[in-house]
Amino acid sequence: MTVAEENYLKAIYKLAEAEPGQDVSTNRIAAALATRAASVTDMLRRLADKQLLDYEKYRGVRLTPEGRRVALLTVRKHRLWEVFLVQQLGFTWDEVHEVAEELEHVQSPLLMRRLDAFLKFPAFDPHGDPIPAEDGAIRRPAQRLLAELGVGGCGTLAAVKDTSAPFLQYLDKVGLPLGAQVRVLEIVTFDRSLEVRINDAQTVLISAEVGRNLFVTAE
Repeated sequence: MTVAEENYLKAIYKLAEAEPGQDVSTNRIAAALATRAASVTDMLRRLADKQLLDYEKYRGVRLTPEGRRVALLTVRKHRLWEVFLVQQLGFTWDEVHEVAEELEHVQSPLLMRRLDAFLKFPAFDPHGDPIPAEDGAIRRPAQRLLAELGVGGCGTLAAVKDTSAPFLQYLDKVGLPLGAQVRVLEIVTFDRSLEVRINDAQTVLISAEVGRNLFVTAE
């Protein structure tokens, strides 16, 4: 399995998760991987020949059980390495993605088992995403978007939808780390921005777009 093949399978898995039940189009894959549609088509044919996905021209693709297994294993390695980088090497959550992108292609199952044990079997990565088990099982806790809470609604910030460095840096700046207790004090009628109380200590005004990128476990 090449690095490029793993990257394609992981991208297809994530795109399929974003729109469950739908085949993933070539154009969406090309956009996600910042490459040409013609290059995507060539790779899809190769992966289909290896029985890692079902592909029919102009109809999109979906992963086979084996393709899903490989994709989830790659996701597992990526997220475990992110935990390691933050907990052991002092990386911040906005710095880990690109490094983990390189480390996720290590092909030693023994190394990953020992890394998992060393980290005491974490369930979530630094962004709140669940870490798949070695057998592909994945735990998805009940969560909702902060933007979906009404006035007076409260919860614990559990995960971020947007994991880009600028967004994570913004959350650091306004004091919204994972684990923060949040309560919606007001929803502005004009633009649906949210006035939010954080840990009963400070109040911030965030845009509706920010609220749509934060998952909370409701209380």
